[in-house]
Amino acid sequence: MTNPLPTRRAAIIGSGNIGTDLLIKLLRTSTTLEPAIMVGIDKDSEGLQRAARLGVATTADGIDGFLAHAACDTVDVIFDATSARAHLVHADKLAAHRARLIDLTPAAIGPFVVPAVNLAAHQGAKNVNLVTCGGQATIPMVFAVGRAAGPVVWAEIVASIASKSAGPGTRANIDEFTQTTARAIEQVGGARRGKAIIVLNPADPPVIMRDTVIAVVEGDVDEAAVITSVHAMADDVARYVPGYRLVKPPVFERVSFAPPGETSMAATKVTVFLEVEGAGHWLPKYAGNLDIMTSAALRVGESVT
Repeated sequence: MTNPLPTRRAAIIGSGNIGTDLLIKLLRTSTTLEPAIMVGIDKDSEGLQRAARLGVATTADGIDGFLAHAACDTVDVIFDATSARAHLVHADKLAAHRARLIDLTPAAIGPFVVPAVNLAAHQGAKNVNLVTCGGQATIPMVFAVGRAAGPVVWAEIVASIASKSAGPGTRANIDEFTQTTARAIEQVGGARRGKAIIVLNPADPPVIMRDTVIAVVEGDVDEAAVITSVHAMADDVARYVPGYRLVKPPVFERVSFAPPGETSMAATKVTVFLEVEGAGHWLPKYAGNLDIMTSAALRVGESVT
């Protein structure tokens, strides 16, 4: 069946693991986006060399090289797969460009977007932010609990990723990861307060990404409704991240809970256990933390009209 949307052209800024995996996804799986150029700062990087071998234009002169390149004016979507600090510079220099900017760093300049939760609300935004890998994995579950059980007064997530999958960019962004994810848990997930923790698991052989989501709701909850909501959300995310799955059904516990600075209340703690296996396009399958970012980026990019 022919896709009714016209093919659009994309630029990828960042030739590391995330940028390279996104390049492969665009070439192999997208019917509406084609890579026009990959932008890096090291001419010897494996990502730039691979892009050139695949017939994609490249520049090793960073954002300025992109702006001076003939492909610059032809792109409709720009993916930034660099770092939070670099994105601040890129966003400023690209402010006048007509393309939509999809930020895979924790810079959080534009509105947070988690495709299964709020993609439709921000399809017209100039610059959207994909939060973090932990945010993409866990925020849908916070939202799913809240829509079935009522306001989540406290949400805490723990994202455990293989240390081997955390490259220089991920390690440089650890502080931004926790701050940005916590904010997005509140703004997108709907929790009154949010907290995020990341664990770099040194296990060898490496293990896939695993996430724990704790959502606290005041009073009792309709457990059947929460279970239905959580499973439906897992299915929604798996449509664009096939390796996303629940480890087991949600666990419910009646607790006495005191939100920071508030008095204790009778509450229900809902715990959801997830894992994310990568698709193995460019990255190894244990790198689900990176795959969920490129998969979410592709989903957002394909929605741009």
